[in-house]
Amino acid sequence: MNTSPTELERLVERARTADPDAWEAIYRRAYPRLFAYARRRLSSDGAAEDAVSETITRAMHRIDGFVWGDVGIDGWLFGIARNVVLETYRADARTYAADPATLSEPVAEGLRPHGAPSSSVDPAVQVVAMVEHDIVRRAFARLTAPEQELLELRVVSGLGAQAVATLTGQRPGAVRMAQSRALGRLRAEYEELNR
Repeated sequence: MNTSPTELERLVERARTADPDAWEAIYRRAYPRLFAYARRRLSSDGAAEDAVSETITRAMHRIDGFVWGDVGIDGWLFGIARNVVLETYRADARTYAADPATLSEPVAEGLRPHGAPSSSVDPAVQVVAMVEHDIVRRAFARLTAPEQELLELRVVSGLGAQAVATLTGQRPGAVRMAQSRALGRLRAEYEELNR
């Protein structure tokens, strides 16, 4: 959902008055990216759904403390989600998805035209895509936890350098440099595994 900055500000102001329609709009807007972030960090869809629900619940209780700044509402929600995920780690270390193979569907699924049966994709293309996807997952698993989180926040979740800097206590320039290094490491690990 594309929302202009002015529309987003109005939506947040409505949410401050406990408007259920505003909260539903915020939830629908943020859910896909929050779920993707939590799913990559947690071991199951259920755990990720619980994390997103807890994130929105906390946001509803804390909306009066939200102040517009460099991170905006998206960065604020991701900050809450990050804390929820970290608390989940502490509560049950077994929920952490150490095996990247459990983190997402194979890329070949994305090759299928919308609504088309999976048999319409060339099996050779499916195999190649699944092998490449597996190599990327294994290369990603070789990165340090901070590198993984940085790439998830910047690349997967689409947060800006300023938002990630605020969430992680770094400077935006340091975030961009760390992202560049992490992407370089990911590329090197991929190439090593692809030999």
